[in-house]
This record gives sequence, C-alpha cells and structure tokens, in this order.
Amino acid sequence: MPVSLKDEAAIAGIGLTEFSKKSGVSELSLAAQCIKAACDDAGVSPSEIDGLVTYTLDSTDEIEVARAVGAADLSFFSRINYGGGAAVGTIAQAAMAIATGQASTVVCYRAMNGRSGKRMGQGVSGEITSSDLIHWSWYMPYGMLIPGSWIAMIANKYMHKYGVTREDLGRVAISQRNHALRNPRAYGYGKPLTMDEYLQSKQIAEPLCLYDFCQETDGGCAILVTSTERARDLKQRPAVIRGVTQASTRGQEQMTSYYRDELLSLPEMELAANRVYAMSGLGPDDIDAACLYDAFTSEIIMQLESFGFCGVGEGKELVREGALDIDGRLPNNTHGGLISEGYIHGMNNIAEGVRLIRGESTGQPSKAVAHVLVSSGVGVPTGAMILGKAD
Repeated sequence: MPVSLKDEAAIAGIGLTEFSKKSGVSELSLAAQCIKAACDDAGVSPSEIDGLVTYTLDSTDEIEVARAVGAADLSFFSRINYGGGAAVGTIAQAAMAIATGQASTVVCYRAMNGRSGKRMGQGVSGEITSSDLIHWSWYMPYGMLIPGSWIAMIANKYMHKYGVTREDLGRVAISQRNHALRNPRAYGYGKPLTMDEYLQSKQIAEPLCLYDFCQETDGGCAILVTSTERARDLKQRPAVIRGVTQASTRGQEQMTSYYRDELLSLPEMELAANRVYAMSGLGPDDIDAACLYDAFTSEIIMQLESFGFCGVGEGKELVREGALDIDGRLPNNTHGGLISEGYIHGMNNIAEGVRLIRGESTGQPSKAVAHVLVSSGVGVPTGAMILGKAD
C-alpha cells in the first residue's frame, strides 16, 4: 500500500455545463450534466463510477446523482466543508480512495445555481445555528455582512504594509479578463476591461470594487479521477496528481481569522505549499502555470508569496512585471478564473489546470507547461495540488 499519494492517481476527465446567470434547471440536472460530460471526456461509461465526492454545500445527494447518471454501486462517497476551500480537498479524497483501493473511478463535482438560486454574496442572515454563524455575529453588527467585507479587512492591512495599490489589484483583474477574452465559456468573453474602467468602478468594500470580486454563476463542473496506470489507457492525456493536500492552521475562523498574531500572510496557504512541494518533490521554480483561487484579486497577490514565487511583500512586483499574463513567469487562471470565467467554487479552476497540462487551454502559454499549481479557497481551511504530465 502506498505511503504517499504522489503519482498514484490522475485526472482522466473533466466536464462542465454552460455557465450562466439563470440555468433554468435544477442543481441535480447540472450535476448530472457535468458528470456525464466528464465521463464522455475520459471515454468511461457512467456505469463505471463507484465513488463520488462533493461539497457539504452541494444540494444534490450522492445517491440521487448516482441514479441520475446510471453509476455503479458506490463503494466510496465523501463531502468536504468550507465552500471554496473544498475544491482541492475533493481531489485529495478521490486520490486517497483510488490509492487505497476503496474505489476505481471517482468523480468530484460541484453543481450550483449560484446566481438564480441562493446567491453566495447575499451575506449571512437568519437564525444562528452553527459555530460559523456564532463567530460571524461578532462582525455583522458593524456592517461586515459578506465575504467581500471580511476579506477587505485583511486586504487593507496588507496593502498598507507593503505598498500595494488599487492599480495592482486592477492589474490582476485585467490580466484575468484578458485571458477570458479568449474563452467562449467565460462571463468576460468579449468584455475587455481597462484600468480606467477598473479605477472608476464603485468600491463595494474598500479597497475592493466590483471587478475585484468573483462571479455569481449557475453551472456545474466534474472531475473524473482514476489510477495513473489506468488513465494512460483512456481517451485523454492524463493530468497526474504529483502532490495534493489540505491545510488549516491554528487560530483559524472561516474567513475572519482576525485574532491571530498577525494578519499579513496566509498561513494555511504556506502550510499547503510546504506539504505539496514536499510530497511532489517539486518547488516554485518547477511550476509553469497556476490556477490560484481568486474569489478576490487581493488573494492572488498574497498567494504568490505563500507559494514561494517571491519574497514577503513582493507579490505586487510580480504583478507589475506581468508575471500572470499569458507569456509571463506564471500564467495564472488562463481561463479567466472565478473573477472572469465563472464561480463554481473553484472546481472550474481545477478543470483549467487539467487543460493546461493537456495543452488545450484557450489561454495556453507559448512555453511548455509540465506542472500546474492549483489552490483552493483563501481565508478558510484550504488545499493545494500540483498536476503534471504523465511520464
């Protein structure tokens, strides 16, 4: 039995629905559509699926999904908490199931009517029934009702300390919008963004404006995971999981970890970086492209430091140099990301990581891409993964 998940599993199929602001169908339908698409992409019958992993926030029961797509008897099913922080965690669960023989064909999925149904940006309200709502209750009386305001608290302090400007945040937004201009699936397709437009946009939670926020999206995304050996014989070039981990550090609350000793870094991401680099035997210099979780632009700049692409306080310099652009040092979110493609709680960023490994991205860099780093949500228990080409 393996003692490491390195190279034990691979992503063999990806499937996505249309991304929209009103899907007109149930979230169960979205889940079934994207899972069927992932199976078709891999050249695998849905009847071979024996494992399913999704988010605790997903409304579709695994057994309903299994019946809808015609899956096999299930020997493994799991759910991960913390919204966007769950994205890579679902892949970690699938990889563990594959490596230990719990299942042979595991599909990770997220399906959500995130615009026409329950909107993620509506804020926190209603009866306090969970520990998260209890700690949020300390902030809500002061107007901190939504994730944007919670993140803005950190962004303000970080920007003041290290001289990050609104233009730097704008550079992140514009870089990702430029990637989206090449992606017909993306919300930002055909909608260029200039720095003047960015700076003139009304701030929602200072210093964050509309273009610093991710989309609200209806849609589904599924990722099919199997053994690396089997994946080599399937339809697509596999994206091998070189390393994958979850991470949470002491003193964490969900998006409001304000009582730590300092607020100028992302300790969960630093832990994830250390673990995923150690597992894969790789380092920052080996990463050719990235899909860094981008619920907000400020989180991209901070993650550049967390994952060792630059020193503390130097993330802004990489952005100013154009590192995130298609021919930059670290092309990032070449599909437009959550900000300019769509918000499927980070699963669509994983799908883009796979496309980059295959060489199929609409924003494929001109340089060779052998390794892609993918991260999960920021400010919550999170995860990171490195995908690589099959040997």
